[in-house]
Amino acid sequence: MKRYMPFLIIAFMFFITLGDKVLPGELGKSSSQTRIALNDFALNLFPTVKPPKNPYGRTEKQLEETEQKR
Repeated sequence: MKRYMPFLIIAFMFFITLGDKVLPGELGKSSSQTRIALNDFALNLFPTVKPPKNPYGRTEKQLEETEQKR
């Protein structure tokens, strides 16, 4: 089984990358669906980071409070 593992990996990569263009009918559709599912899985591994709307708001608030205390 170890001997055939590289061939299986190469065949799977071929199926994902070119299967919808080369393979007929349902095999092509399943190749496309597999690629889309793997892309969605990979994108969902990393959360989207939204930048803060006002990154200096807390600092400006602290500066205003210290100026008012004087």
